[in-house]
Amino acid sequence: MAPLALFRDTIARHAPRDGTFACRLPGVKLIRCSTATLPMPVIYEPTVCFVAQGRKRALLGSSVYYYDPTRYLVASVGLPVMGSVIEATATQPYLSLQVDLDAAVLGELALQYPQPAGEPAVAAGLALDTMTPGLLDAATRLVCLLDSPDDAEALGPLVLREILYRLLTGPNGSVLHAITRGDSRHGQVAHAILWIRANFRGVWRTDEVARVAGMSRSSFHAHFKAVTAMSPLDFRTQLRMQEARRLMVNDGLDAADAGHRVGYESPSQFSRDYSRLFGMPPATDAQRLRLAEV
Repeated sequence: MAPLALFRDTIARHAPRDGTFACRLPGVKLIRCSTATLPMPVIYEPTVCFVAQGRKRALLGSSVYYYDPTRYLVASVGLPVMGSVIEATATQPYLSLQVDLDAAVLGELALQYPQPAGEPAVAAGLALDTMTPGLLDAATRLVCLLDSPDDAEALGPLVLREILYRLLTGPNGSVLHAITRGDSRHGQVAHAILWIRANFRGVWRTDEVARVAGMSRSSFHAHFKAVTAMSPLDFRTQLRMQEARRLMVNDGLDAADAGHRVGYESPSQFSRDYSRLFGMPPATDAQRLRLAEV
């Protein structure tokens, strides 16, 4: 069987219905979706996504990323993204493998296989690369271990390490090297992102986050936008809107309460920001999503 066909068929067997399936291998998930989906807000944690069948689109700020069996997506920091499956049917569902980027293993590999000296240019937090035969082989062997539970515990960490090695030595390896170093610009922005995610409901200025990152305001703003495709305040707004949407759809809060919970004092300002991001008022959008889940 051809490598891609084996990769696809193995995922299909272990993800027998639509949804996300955690595996016995830590940090590994399988995803299946049988229909195209609306753009939905989600946090992409540091991860790599290999597609076995179908196609997906991710929007980060004004940047658009398409990935499929020929291209894989790497998220080097936690980012608020609008994601949608754009090619999937009941007979040919979207199938993918998601692997978390283990910071400890990446750090060990970065020491063993260092980059040339010098500070690399700060790259976007999302990146696309062409799938290589070596990566496809490793990804296929990883999912095939699900058919051999007795082998998975011993061999799984070795195959995961190989995948991270191939990413680290690939075209976007400099970005992965950078996130293993807290003093790199990419690492400093990653630290600031974690701070914003923990404090997105609060009131703060960009200067305060720049101090958290250990950079001047102007340098921080430029590097933050290079990684996230948005300003720190726009990043906070994205996080607020995602949480407000969850509160309305899953917890049944009305728009005023949801806006207040995520840090808005003005309901009208919340409604304006929500409509700008999602294309419709919060109550209308929440009702549409609730009906779609029925």
